[in-house]
Amino acid sequence: MNLPISPIHLMLAQADNAQAPAAASSATLAAESHAPAAGAPMEPTGFFGGGGMNTLIMIALMFGVFYFLLIRPQQKRAREHQKMIDSIGKGTEVITNGGLIGRVSGLTDKVLTLEVSEKVRVRVLRSQIAGIYSAAENAEKK
Repeated sequence: MNLPISPIHLMLAQADNAQAPAAASSATLAAESHAPAAGAPMEPTGFFGGGGMNTLIMIALMFGVFYFLLIRPQQKRAREHQKMIDSIGKGTEVITNGGLIGRVSGLTDKVLTLEVSEKVRVRVLRSQIAGIYSAAENAEKK
């Protein structure tokens, strides 16, 4: 009677074989015929199965792509924004991130005082300044 052999039966037969070598059954012979010899190197299975060097090269390549496409341009924009904020002085017209346009009437290290209208002043963080407002540039766009 030939019954199908399950993987669990094969593992149990191999364990029994390793503990006490007895007469080999057909199940263990079938399992051992496909297993590599003891101490033999395993063959790579798949594209990255060969070793650590390919993986390291791929990680370095991915980091390089992220650096040049994401990190570096963001740092450049942040430097330009900081330079623009440092160049702001009294009387400069600026626009905030919220869309408020006003003339700078007071400066501190972290806060600007904007005069939005006559005798209407608003305090705004320097980091919330979107840019320097130029009425001439906006008139040309229309």
